[in-house]
Formats: sequence, C-alpha cells, structure tokens
Amino acid sequence: MSRFWSDITRELTPYVPGEQPQHQRLVKLNTNECPYPPSPRVLEAIASIDGDALRRYPDPTSLALRESIGGFYGLSPEQVFVGNGSDEVLAHLFQGLLNHESPLLFPEISYSFYPVWCRLYRMGCRQVPLRPDFTVDVEDYSAGQGAIIIPNPNAPTGIALELAAIERLLNNNPDAVVVIDEAYIDYGGESAARLVPHYENLVVVQTLSKSRSLAGLRVGLALAQAPLIEALTRVKDSFNSYPLDAIAQRAAKAAFEDVAYFDECRHRVMATRERLSTVLPGMGFEVLPSTANFLFARHPGKAAAVLFQGLREQGIIVRHWDKPQIADYLRISVGTDEECERLLDVLGDVLATG
Repeated sequence: MSRFWSDITRELTPYVPGEQPQHQRLVKLNTNECPYPPSPRVLEAIASIDGDALRRYPDPTSLALRESIGGFYGLSPEQVFVGNGSDEVLAHLFQGLLNHESPLLFPEISYSFYPVWCRLYRMGCRQVPLRPDFTVDVEDYSAGQGAIIIPNPNAPTGIALELAAIERLLNNNPDAVVVIDEAYIDYGGESAARLVPHYENLVVVQTLSKSRSLAGLRVGLALAQAPLIEALTRVKDSFNSYPLDAIAQRAAKAAFEDVAYFDECRHRVMATRERLSTVLPGMGFEVLPSTANFLFARHPGKAAAVLFQGLREQGIIVRHWDKPQIADYLRISVGTDEECERLLDVLGDVLATG
C-alpha cells in the first residue's frame, strides 16, 4: 500500500486467477484450457503475418473477424463486438450496460470476477442463492434489478440452463439487460446466440480461450442487437481503440472458419468428460452434471482441501475454493485421456491414505 493510492484502489479486492506454473512439469487441470492445440489454420495464419502488418496499427473495428463470427452465428457484423478476452468484454459490459441505480443480479456461486467489477465500478449488486442442487431458478431474477448476468453453463458448477429457461428470463425482464456468459457453451449446452435477433435486451458473451484453444491469445466476443453493440464500442473507444492486435485478429478469424477442427476437439473433450464422470462415482465421488469442460465433484469421505493437496504433491493441480457453500468440492478441468488416467490413478492413491 502507498499513500499515493486512490480511495478506490484501497477498497479493491482483486480477482485471483488460476495458477499458471512456469517451470514445473505438472498435469494442469485447474484453469479449463483446451487440452488440444489450436487449429492448424490458426498457426498458418500466425505464420503468414509479415512485418508490414506489425508496423501498422491493426483494424480498430476488427471487421474481418466480426464478419467471420457473424457468419458462424447467422448475425451481421453490427451485431458482433470483440475484445481482448471475454474478461475485457465483460468489463466493458459492466461499465456500459449493467451499471444502474438498481442492483445487478447474478448467482451467488458463479464467476468470481463479477463482484470484483462491481467494486471497481462502484456498482450495487445482489448475489442470488442457487437451489440446493446448485441449479439456477430464473424466477428468482425478477425483483428490483437494474440488470442480470448469468454464466451458462455456470462456473464452477458446470450446470447449464436450457434455452427455454433463458427465454423466460428475458421475457420476465424486458426492461433490463440480460447477459448470458457462455464461456463453456460449446461443450454440450445450447447457445442463446440464436435469440439475439428476437430480444433487444440480450447480450451473449463468449471466448476463444476454451473450445478454440486460444487462451494465450486473448480474444472474446459479445453478440447483441446493434444498439447494445454500439454501447460497448463507445466504452472501448473511450478506453483502448486497438484491443486486438493484427495477429490475434487473423488467428481468431482462422479459428472460427475451421469448423471441422473445432467440432473434433470439443467432442473429444466431451467424450473424455463423460468417461471421467462415469468413473469418479465408482470411487465414491459425487459429481454434478456438467455441460462444460470440467467437473465439479466432492468425496463424502475425504475433505476437498486434503484431496487438493494430495494431488498437488503428486504433480496434479486442480481448483479448490474455501467459500463455505463449495468448500467440499474440487473443480477438475478435462484434460487429455492420458492426463485424466493419471488423475484417477493418483486420486486412488490419495483416497487410500489415512
């Protein structure tokens, strides 16, 4: 702390990202990256960048990328916004569309960056409890709110809402912006993207960090009707007119255009997830139903903190929070088949210890 800090800086409790080991050879199952590399077309697009493209500023509108994304979802470029990872897109949303006199509503157990942005932008918020089975009840989001944001599938639970429930949420709240944060939607959920032309209050947020294997590149997007996209653009151009560099724009465009590779990788992850979710209960774990690239699991006979440490000592890192409602659970990213076999072997050893 310094005497030069502003008042708001002193008040912040920053988000803590998942561990990114720099040197240790670990089985990394803690931050939900795709276990497979990006499309070969992405690597070709990056290799094709010449010095002239790097000498000049990139397209501040990322038009070619927005056209590709729009084509994938059946939307126009005017209905697409892109930014430096979905976290930046969400931050612009919090500032530009979700900051109102009435509070923002979001699930009590959800993405832990949401309350951080509320403090940063000095926004009122209300965290809505989940049902006992960790599902979201959309009927709980219809009282005195300024706006709503729900991750779907939810993180860290992995449980998804059906599209009909999202439509009920939109119809119940026609005067509030509703953001559906779809970081993990490609692993078995049904995207709300096709609802965008029909609901003026809907924003769908996605990322290329998970199902398109580009966490290291930082590209996120929002889908909405043009007036809401305009609001995001106004915030962006008041902060950083060039959030995506030339490399990121070309690589992300290539990723969206290689649909066959995208489908192959996500289905491989889904198949591994299903095998893992079948084996873990046989070891005594309770596993929540997941449509994400991770599982949320607890073992009634072994504290999650003990399991977390036991795995870590054997070179496997997963995610654990000490938040009371979920302190008994581990979030386990779905890795390759080999990584998951190693996980199961080590879990067996840890469970066998006293």
